[in-house]
Amino acid sequence: MQPARAAAPPSESGGAVASVSAPAVSADVNVTDAMLAHPDGANWVNSGHGYSNDRFSPLDAINASNVANLVPVAFAQTGFTASFETTPVVVNGVMYITTPMVNSKQAVIAMDAATGHVFWRFVHDDKVNHICCGPVNRGVVAAYGNVYFVTIDDHLIALDAKTGKVTWNQVVADANIGYSETGAPQAYDGMVIIGSAGGEWAIRGFVAAYDAKTGKQVWRTETTDPKTYAGDSWKGGGAAVWNIAAIDPASNLVIFSAGNPNPDLNGSVREGDNLYSDSLVAVDAKTGAIAWHYQEVPHDVWDYDATSNVILFDAMDEDGKMVHAAGEAGKTAWFYIVNRQTGQLIRKSEAFDEQKDMFSQPTIAGVQMLPGANGGSEWSPPAYSPMTHLAYILGMNQLMTFKTEATTPNIPGLIRLGSSFANVPGGLQSGTLTAINVNTGKIAWNQTLPQPMIGGALATAGNLVFAGEGNGWFDAFDATNGTRLWHFNLGAGVNAPPVAYEVNGREYIAVAAGGNFQLSYPLGDAVAIFALPAK
Repeated sequence: MQPARAAAPPSESGGAVASVSAPAVSADVNVTDAMLAHPDGANWVNSGHGYSNDRFSPLDAINASNVANLVPVAFAQTGFTASFETTPVVVNGVMYITTPMVNSKQAVIAMDAATGHVFWRFVHDDKVNHICCGPVNRGVVAAYGNVYFVTIDDHLIALDAKTGKVTWNQVVADANIGYSETGAPQAYDGMVIIGSAGGEWAIRGFVAAYDAKTGKQVWRTETTDPKTYAGDSWKGGGAAVWNIAAIDPASNLVIFSAGNPNPDLNGSVREGDNLYSDSLVAVDAKTGAIAWHYQEVPHDVWDYDATSNVILFDAMDEDGKMVHAAGEAGKTAWFYIVNRQTGQLIRKSEAFDEQKDMFSQPTIAGVQMLPGANGGSEWSPPAYSPMTHLAYILGMNQLMTFKTEATTPNIPGLIRLGSSFANVPGGLQSGTLTAINVNTGKIAWNQTLPQPMIGGALATAGNLVFAGEGNGWFDAFDATNGTRLWHFNLGAGVNAPPVAYEVNGREYIAVAAGGNFQLSYPLGDAVAIFALPAK
């Protein structure tokens, strides 16, 4: 096994590039739209593996018959110990990761995807930051010779993929009033597409596209609709876009999920359906004009935002016809499947987590509800296998008490929740990994795990599903029946999405292990790389 290789700690000047024991990357790391549209097994070029966000790898050298022999071959330590949610991106043997923010600094690191040997490291110095859910970053997209990432203080930065030097740096929102950026960008048709975090502040969510060469904004679509908010409440109505968008090149649509309205838990100041909160939304990729939407929870007062990214696949509609579909795993514990061309609901799945009084109105005395404000599915990206026609979803059961409280006024820069929720002492706290048949909405199998699950899933052609647990276990399951076939303890919460890739003909599995702020899982700073023993 390769020794751990630690990057320097987060103490350098903001924006500095450190060449750590190696020159610039020599591999061809240019990524085209064709590579994003039709990802192969060797590379993992954006956080969802490609435009469909299905997190499915066609590699099968590691499979259900031999995964029990999987061993760690490298641990790449970053020096940034905090809530770690990055998805590694791999291009021709080079891995790019982002770190969480520590001491007001966050980094992008380029390393050898087989050994963890660091090529370069870029450090950004965050200035103002408002964050509700941990100092996290979910990764880069590699495209057009650059890697693109966002910062907590609202910069979108393009770095040369070979050297780590800044190509351009664009401010995309005002951190002073509550905006932040945590999600991985998407790249399409010469543009970089991002969303907005920070839905717990009285801000107006958005999705926006920027010219990949210059950083100039191409279009921006706000996600609060004035017609469906009372008065001028739409101006601070939330509906943040937390996660990476999916792309349907055939219809030229950008498809994403939008989060809760603001204030989260009190709708008295924002009467109406509050579109496009808690919704799947499609916009025209050239103009940003909204093409369709499907709202999961109108006028949400429970924080049931749609934070898990949209995934694309084909599914059978209600008439038995195969159609192009899009799916999103909701906090309501239903997997919503819509027609990708129209946004019309095809079906919602059987509940993959416990449901109790989840649409009851909160009271002053308090109402207990399941699955709770963090789940069913939190931001954790699902995976979909075209071999099994199953979507694999991480879930959370957290029995919570919801109480109404007086709504604070809109003060720029201050968090505004409207009411409160808290875990019930001694109440249900568990996790699930569930396989759902997209053609029927039925549960094919369900694994109940001892702690709420947050991180992400990976499906492979080896008939495997990988996911991590907060107690440090990194697991592999049989994709068909859910049998756990292998696990390895990494000592910190495995609360990030795993990936699969190939270097010199050898298949690897990698995942970040650094815990999670929201659930107080053990923190760490390492990316673990696994492979079968060398022959």
